[in-house]
Amino acid sequence: MKKIFTVEGTHCPACKALIEDVCKDINGVKSCSVDFKTGKTIIKYDEKLDLNLVKREIEALGGYKVEV
Repeated sequence: MKKIFTVEGTHCPACKALIEDVCKDINGVKSCSVDFKTGKTIIKYDEKLDLNLVKREIEALGGYKVEV
């Protein structure tokens, strides 16, 4: 399955790496790709993943707001 999130507050390659790293550590996430220029984050995941968990984990990094 695939979901596209909009993550406000991304502005550089470090943001991209930080978000991708935290998402890849979430159980059920198969892959994560962030475009820091547009804020689009594409998550490929298995059907058991709670998408709100992804939102909470990204927002817990500080400085980001996630639209599911």
